[in-house]
Amino acid sequence: MEAKGLFNVARKEFVDHLTSKKFILILALFLIISAYSMHVGMDHYNMRLESYKEQVSQIKEEVPVTMWMPEKPSILLIFQRLHFVMSLLGAILAIAIGFDLITREKERGSLKSLLSHPVYRDEIINGKAVGGILALVLSVGIAFLILFAMLLIFSIVPDLDEFWRIVLFGAVTVLCLLTYFSIALMASTVSKDSGRALMYALIIVLALSFAMPMIGGLVAESVVGERPEPPVFQSPEDIEIYESGKVIKQIGPMNKEEEEEWERYREERKAYNDKKWAIRDAFEIFSPDGNYMAVSISLTDPYVTEVHGGSWGSHYTPGDTTSIQKSLEKVWKNIFALIILPAVFFAFAYIKFMRMDIR
Repeated sequence: MEAKGLFNVARKEFVDHLTSKKFILILALFLIISAYSMHVGMDHYNMRLESYKEQVSQIKEEVPVTMWMPEKPSILLIFQRLHFVMSLLGAILAIAIGFDLITREKERGSLKSLLSHPVYRDEIINGKAVGGILALVLSVGIAFLILFAMLLIFSIVPDLDEFWRIVLFGAVTVLCLLTYFSIALMASTVSKDSGRALMYALIIVLALSFAMPMIGGLVAESVVGERPEPPVFQSPEDIEIYESGKVIKQIGPMNKEEEEEWERYREERKAYNDKKWAIRDAFEIFSPDGNYMAVSISLTDPYVTEVHGGSWGSHYTPGDTTSIQKSLEKVWKNIFALIILPAVFFAFAYIKFMRMDIR
C-alpha cells in the first residue's frame, strides 16, 4: 500500500460524499433536529436556572439561613437531550455513507477498471473507509460548532470542566457513528447489490442495538430468579421504607433481630441487583447504542454514580460532583467496546474485499 494511492482514493470518496444529494439531505436533517433538540434543552436549562435564582433570593432574605442551598444547574443539562438524536440520526447518516461504498462500484462495473489502474486493493478499501470517516467527522464537527454557536448567542458559556465534557461527548459520538459506518461497509463488501447491503446493515444494527439488550434482559431474569422480598414485621407504628424513591415497606421501630434481618435483606437485594446488571451488561456491551448512551450519560451527568448499558442511578448531593477521569473510569468497558466494535467490522470488510473475486 502506498500513501499516494490511499490519499487519492480517500479524497475522491470524501468529495463524492460532500457532493451527494443523499448525504446533504440526511446531514441537513441531522443538523436541524440536533439544533431543535439543543433549543429545547436550552429552554429546560433556563427554566431550571430561573428556579435556582428564585430559591437563592428567597434564602438570602431569611436570617439566619434555615433552607438547604440549591445546586446551580449545569450547562450539561442541555446536552443530555442530544443522546437519542445523535444516536438515531447519526446511525442513519453513517449507514447512508457506508452501505454502497463497494456495491456501487460493483453495480457500475467500475471496480475492475479501478483495479486496472496503479492502485492496490488495500488502498481502495482503506481509502474508501478514510473518506467515509472524514465525512462523518466533518458532520459531527459541524453539528457541535452549531451547538456551541447557539450557546454563545444565548450568552451561555461553559466552564473548563463542562467544555471538556462536551468535547469528549463529541468524540464518543464519532466513535459510535464509526461503528455503524463499519457495519455498513462490511455489509457492502459481502453483498451483491446496494439493496441487500442496506438490508443486511439494518438487520445487524437492529440485532445489536435492540435484540441483544432484550435477550440480555430475558437471560438475566431467568438466571437471577425472583427479586428478594423485604421481611415482614409486626409493629404498632408504621415507618415508611423507601427504595428508588418508592415506598416498598412500612414498618415500625425495629429491635435488634429485626434490624439484622433487614440488613440481611438489603445485602441480598444488592447481590441480586449486581448479578442481574452484570448479566445484562455482558449482552449490552455488543450494542453500539447502549455503549454510547452509557458513556454520554456519564459525561453529561457529573452526579452519576452507576451506569448500566444506558440506564443509570444518580445520587444528587449538593456539590458532590464526579471528575472527568472518574466519569470515564465508570464506563471504560463501554469506551473499549466503542473502539473494538468498528475495528472488528472493518477487519472483516478488509479481509472479504482482499479475497473478493473480481471478474
